[in-house]
Amino acid sequence: MGVRRRAGHRGRAALTTAAVASLLSAGYAACGSAWAAAPPPQPPPQLTQTKVDDAVGKLDGIVRSGMRKTGVPGVAVVVVHKDRVVYLKGFGERRTGQSGAVDPDTVFELASLSKPLASTVVAGVVGSRTIAWEDPVAGRLPGFALRDPWVTEHASYADLFAHRSGLPDHAGDLLEDLGYDRTYILDHLRYEPLTPFRASYAYTNYGVTAAGQAAANAKDTTWEKLAEDTLYGPAGMNSTSSRFADYDKAADKAVNHVKAADGSWQAKYVRDADTQSPAGGASSTARDMGTWLRLQLANGKLDGKQIVPAAPLERTHLPEIVAQPPRAPAGRAGFYGLGWNVGYDDQGRLRLSHSGAFELGANTNVTMLPGEQLGIAVLTNGAPVGLADSVALDFFDTAQYGKPTTDWLGLVDQVYQQQERAGRSATDYAKPPANAAAARSDDTYTGTYNSDFYGPLTVTADHGALTMSAGPKHMAFRLTHYDGDTFSFRTVGENATGPSGVTFKVGSGTEGSGGTKASKVTVEAWDHDGLGTFTRR
Repeated sequence: MGVRRRAGHRGRAALTTAAVASLLSAGYAACGSAWAAAPPPQPPPQLTQTKVDDAVGKLDGIVRSGMRKTGVPGVAVVVVHKDRVVYLKGFGERRTGQSGAVDPDTVFELASLSKPLASTVVAGVVGSRTIAWEDPVAGRLPGFALRDPWVTEHASYADLFAHRSGLPDHAGDLLEDLGYDRTYILDHLRYEPLTPFRASYAYTNYGVTAAGQAAANAKDTTWEKLAEDTLYGPAGMNSTSSRFADYDKAADKAVNHVKAADGSWQAKYVRDADTQSPAGGASSTARDMGTWLRLQLANGKLDGKQIVPAAPLERTHLPEIVAQPPRAPAGRAGFYGLGWNVGYDDQGRLRLSHSGAFELGANTNVTMLPGEQLGIAVLTNGAPVGLADSVALDFFDTAQYGKPTTDWLGLVDQVYQQQERAGRSATDYAKPPANAAAARSDDTYTGTYNSDFYGPLTVTADHGALTMSAGPKHMAFRLTHYDGDTFSFRTVGENATGPSGVTFKVGSGTEGSGGTKASKVTVEAWDHDGLGTFTRR
């Protein structure tokens, strides 16, 4: 799939915008109204009411089968067809081992399903003529800069929502794992290397966050308030929020779960995504997702009222850049729009989708066939194992063909597992080489090192054990010797990739009691973009 395992979970979020989007195999035949000979916005509907009713009638079985196979504790699903909610149901538990069933009003964290919500919000701001999709964000975002000054001056809201700014895959996510806030992360994107502007796709939570924050600044408010005032409030989505605190205080909320080594699901982590709220910090219910699907499928209208202007909302549905090149001459490319995966299905229909994945315990999916006026949202409280995506895939297959065309759950889970393995270090730090060289004295390594991107990193020794600390809260990591001047530590957080290396460069001429002191240290897990080397102060 050509993406590294990084973010929101690093690879799993990227996965859902590429491989899973490819599996969802979308289609679009819309053209701009400015073209004199433009075709109709959508092909004629191909699904009869009977076919849709049949697929809806089989959803209970699809969901229960997937839950039985995966063990995911809780699921909520909503289906909208022709401006009506035709299915709305919860399954399972909000938290394992405690009473409390999932229902249509249970609040879930949405992860990257927040992105199409965010583009809906910004479409509302564009509709108010406060900004335009093609406006540069720099004028609305003090301190924002990218490595190339020309790109800084020209990167627009559309560029950032379409992941075509040139920023590398999941730029800034590791800073969030270390505890840095939104301002620090956005201010430090300038250190990231760039690929060709508007010619390369790379999934970036903080590109979307920069665009969302700039839109909020343009309205002289916070992102969280902007989302509430522009979309959630006017649409009556009263249980939807872009603030973690609102999710956290909800009495009826689904707690995130991860799968333990013994196969059980455990409520082990709390995922506060406020720092990247536009990209991954929203929470909602199946009922509210149904309201939003109605709005999306009706070009911004709800019950006859235009909540979001149609033109800027429709722009979010257009392909902006190739996200998944075809794998064969007769294959179809997958595209990314503004917060949406955009592609073409076998019937030539536009299919819009987005998945969300928190390695710390959530997986979501939304998929729409606008030409059929049909959409589904699937919310789960388990780390990504393919359930949310496969429920949507099974549903649309059943509507079109009467049954699933393949084992989508198994296929998507395999892709998730492959991506997870790809992100791990090639070195097995649990097995040092038989002839491993001894470490030098502790004071060779101790001291403070600095990175323009990550800030200071301090190495300390206590009773023969080395610890490194980094981030604004001095997050501590125990170092375990591996070989010579190389140690290992266990990564943590949303983007954890298992054990990773820490290698000191010794030989600068700075002397300590044990000889020459290390001049630099490189942290393998933080060095994907060449930014993981710290220099001694």
